[in-house]
Amino acid sequence: MSGELKVWHTVTLAFDGPETSEASEPNPFTDYRLDVTFTGPAAELVVPGFFAADGRSAETSAESGSKWMVRFAPDAEGRWRYRASFRTGRGVALSDDRGAGQSTAFDGATGEFMVAPSDKQPPDFRSRGRLEYVGERYPRFSGDGSYFLKGGADSPENLLAYADFDGTRDRDAETGRRAAFLHRYEPHLRDWQQGHPSWQDGKGRGLIGALNYLASEGVNSIYFLPQNVTGDGDDTWPWIDPGPFDRFDVSKLEQWEIVFSHADRLGILLHVVTSETENDHLLDDGDLGPDRKLYYRELVARFAHHPALIWNLGEENTNSTEQRKAHASALHRLDPYDHPVVMHTHATVQHHERHYAPLLGFEDFEGASMQIREDPIVHTVLIEWMRRSSEAGRPWLVSFDEQRTGQDGVAPDSEDESRHDERRDHLWATLMAGSWGIEWYFGYMYPHNDLNLEDFRSRSRIWSMTRHAIEFFHGHLPFHEMLPADHLAPNSDAYVLAKSAETYAVYIPSGGSASLDLDAEEGEFTVSWFDPAEGGPLTNGVSVSGPGMVQLGPAPGDAAKDWVALVRRARD
Repeated sequence: MSGELKVWHTVTLAFDGPETSEASEPNPFTDYRLDVTFTGPAAELVVPGFFAADGRSAETSAESGSKWMVRFAPDAEGRWRYRASFRTGRGVALSDDRGAGQSTAFDGATGEFMVAPSDKQPPDFRSRGRLEYVGERYPRFSGDGSYFLKGGADSPENLLAYADFDGTRDRDAETGRRAAFLHRYEPHLRDWQQGHPSWQDGKGRGLIGALNYLASEGVNSIYFLPQNVTGDGDDTWPWIDPGPFDRFDVSKLEQWEIVFSHADRLGILLHVVTSETENDHLLDDGDLGPDRKLYYRELVARFAHHPALIWNLGEENTNSTEQRKAHASALHRLDPYDHPVVMHTHATVQHHERHYAPLLGFEDFEGASMQIREDPIVHTVLIEWMRRSSEAGRPWLVSFDEQRTGQDGVAPDSEDESRHDERRDHLWATLMAGSWGIEWYFGYMYPHNDLNLEDFRSRSRIWSMTRHAIEFFHGHLPFHEMLPADHLAPNSDAYVLAKSAETYAVYIPSGGSASLDLDAEEGEFTVSWFDPAEGGPLTNGVSVSGPGMVQLGPAPGDAAKDWVALVRRARD
């Protein structure tokens, strides 16, 4: 047993089992099945395990060994007991039958341990608990009960196509599609800090440094593909080769785990996009067959213990409704922690209707990861899907995760340092819709794009303005109790988010003034102003009294730029 025996922390059990290797027969990934049942103060969780070679493969690059591991994140303090089930037999890992196969090696091993409170502090997710879908528009941490707003990086989607990971190469060079490229993140070597993780005498510092930089800018989520075989990058996969799909690269996956664990400590959510449009039929022709079952099992076994993680069925997904439902249900059956399952799809309203509508109300599906091509409709499209999912009886987590077209996306700061359009049409359009967040996509037509980004500082203004917005929401709004209410600012292009009779946020794209309809709300309200471009403290404005229409403003600065008016009921 290793790890800190604290709530929400990862406890790893390593068992001595049969000596085998990634390429051996019986196949260690399909023909052995390790599940460990953990029984605690108020719950019982069945956690899948995995073949771990020598147990140190991130450092040794070992392909063989006798170690079998399970990673567990306890959700309560107190005494926990465990019992291992270790079975062998052809294809046993793919069976839902608990009694399939034959008992072998350490089957039936038991033990117990005590779990203490976490000693971590935010932003470390281990201080906050598991991020969960709770039937609302925002996910919530199970530990401290706080709600989460996402402001993250959607690019590069091939984040894991990193030269320091074992077994990683760019197949474009082999096919001649384009010149070979792997990420090195060299501009972020200076962001690595002494004491932060690396492997094999300093490998990994570029990517660890990149995460450090993003966290320093308030970025709290990253979007990535664990496999893009035959896709845009064709440079990322968890297997020892891009096919067959039943042999996994143990050392590479352990190196991924080092990076993901560091993301936990920094407060960065893992948005795991399990396929992309070019390969969503690669495994079992899109069905829930043996290759996809095994792929999901390995992802869950190795990474589901992370406290803030989202499973995404696929980028611009083209599977059938029946396939999507089967995929989502399979992930929920495997994942003992019940992380949310969402899906990304194509950019037009027609695509949204075709692909999302059949999933409304489905019990194993939690949200829409949206791509929207036309800037003026972002706000209304997000509101529409939150409304429709709520009416279907299962409110979705709806986020805006790809801007504009695949080509242009969001340009570097050098193209537009003001970033007014992105604030108006993307960031504040999203948050004022009541969405749980945004991730920024960089397109292909600029340097540091969706496949070759090396320097996240290329969008530093994007990160800072996103941080300002999320800090405003957390610091000044009961946002999980508020609803979009643009009708309260008639004859304007302002966005309104409201907790009726108590708190109103009014985003004014230009002009520094707007009218707000307090309707029948009697009493005095204070008006404060927030600068969404530069952030900082609120600036006091006028006081207004309801009922009826009141005038907000003027704002305390340049009337040609965007401002946010915060209107709150005055307290005695």
